[in-house]
Amino acid sequence: MTEPTRLALRHSSLNRRGFLAASLAGAGILAAPAIVRAQPKEMVVGGASSQQTWTNEIMIPAFEKKYNIKVVYEGTRSLVNLEKMQKNKGSQYLSLVQMDDPVMITAVAEGLLTPLPKVVPNAASLKPGVTHMDGMWVNYLQPWVGIAYNTNRMAAPASWAEAYDPKYKSRVILPGLQNTEGVMNLFLASFLKTGKPMAEAQKDMDAAFAKLKEMKPNLLMAYTQEGQAYNLLEQGEAFMVYGSISTLALARKARGAPIELAAPKEGTFSMPSGVALVKDGPMPEMAAAYIDLMLSPEIQAQLAAATYALPTNGKVPAPAGLDKLVIHPIDWANVSANRASWVTRWDKEMSL
Repeated sequence: MTEPTRLALRHSSLNRRGFLAASLAGAGILAAPAIVRAQPKEMVVGGASSQQTWTNEIMIPAFEKKYNIKVVYEGTRSLVNLEKMQKNKGSQYLSLVQMDDPVMITAVAEGLLTPLPKVVPNAASLKPGVTHMDGMWVNYLQPWVGIAYNTNRMAAPASWAEAYDPKYKSRVILPGLQNTEGVMNLFLASFLKTGKPMAEAQKDMDAAFAKLKEMKPNLLMAYTQEGQAYNLLEQGEAFMVYGSISTLALARKARGAPIELAAPKEGTFSMPSGVALVKDGPMPEMAAAYIDLMLSPEIQAQLAAATYALPTNGKVPAPAGLDKLVIHPIDWANVSANRASWVTRWDKEMSL
């Protein structure tokens, strides 16, 4: 018997035993730890493998200590978590999921998620723009995207336009469109080309590709796996990675790499980092408590420090120097509907 099947059977049983407790789900449950501690002692969270470290070191120990319950974290990709929910609809074994926002949209459309706000009190303290589709999911962190640059090769770039300067010929690296941060570069290019508000610029792909093609003489490479890109940046072969995720660049800086991450004056975007309750998942009240703790000021502060991301709880201050950083919202439904065609166009127009 495979592990997912074993867990599915186990949690199908838990569903039956937990029926009475599930019917009590709501804000009142979070204020009644004696009740939740009487429930079964294991809960399964579906998340990303890239989040395994901080989940194991910060989130799970804090939750297990508070609620005396075992948490099993299944780290994989967002689409794999979506497939698990699709295959187990009606007998879910995942209690909650952490997935990319575009995948959340599909999960909502298929009736796989349940709303958060009424059962997660800390959701009321979230910053604007991080609660989606009437509370079907929220963002628990904002890993922001900037320009990673080699501090031995150049000064901090103040604007996204800097990478287009001819002095950087063959010194710029871009993520490809298979990478979500690469999609954000399309929006920035359209913004620079048209001057439209960022929300409108996201819809003008002709302008985006026209502007990006202007950067081709400066491109050293476009990547799908970031390892080689950051090696070239640290060695000084590349001067900048245009569209670099804070969790990657600043972690390398912390290990001694000669790189820094600039936050350009035009503002930027954050990577999708959503969390949601699985509809009809086991132990819904404990799942809500897990998300509530994840959004609490004390855990948000720890996660932001560990991941170099921005907190989403408005009560937690941003890291030094980033308190005025503008994070532009992304129309993820537009991305989901059009990304495949953008990738095709990228392959045709941006090949080196």
